[in-house]
Amino acid sequence: MSEATVPVLTVDGPGGAGKGTVSRLVAARLGWHLLDSGALYRLTALAAQRRGVSLDDETALAELAADLDVVFLAEEEGARVLLDGDDVSRAIRTEQVGDAASRVASLPAVRQALLQRQRDFRQAPGLVADGRDMGTVVFEDAPLKVFLTASASERARRRHLQLQEAGVDASLSSLLKEIQARDARDMQRSVAPLVPADDALELDTTSLSIPEVVDRLTEWLAQRGLTRDT
Repeated sequence: MSEATVPVLTVDGPGGAGKGTVSRLVAARLGWHLLDSGALYRLTALAAQRRGVSLDDETALAELAADLDVVFLAEEEGARVLLDGDDVSRAIRTEQVGDAASRVASLPAVRQALLQRQRDFRQAPGLVADGRDMGTVVFEDAPLKVFLTASASERARRRHLQLQEAGVDASLSSLLKEIQARDARDMQRSVAPLVPADDALELDTTSLSIPEVVDRLTEWLAQRGLTRDT
């Protein structure tokens, strides 16, 4: 199977819409590869913080992004991420790193540095690509593109619960403000803004459970003949 014929499901949308969990579960159900594109930007931001690289130094950030030593380890309970051999699975999920990643992702040179690396994840039997511009930029030819949304208040609630479960203290009102600010920045940036692809199917997950969303996406894949019956 050539790279061009490998099926890709792109799952784009704002933070907290359920992209990461849904994408991982769909990939696990189908036995497909998984790309967490947001993690690459978070890893770049974390590496910059650890190495003292300014978030305003676009050239240095692009060089850093191109040479990241990253390993994704898929496990039953989730995925682990290693940066320079160090498990940073939790470190890259903090709000501070998430905010920095949003700033890094707005830089054209950084996005270009990571573009081919993301495309290299397209391998048989298929790929589930989770991010913000998977369907509009990285995999424009994907046969199924999905844009997940949820209300800002619901996304803040989910993130608050997630942090509580991880033992991290956070303010719900502060999370809501950060999510709203990040949404505005992501949608208004000049490079790869956060918008649905013209041919994407939009799904509001505000009142849907994770299993319901996973079922919906796998049904859409089957309807398009991209998978065997699951």
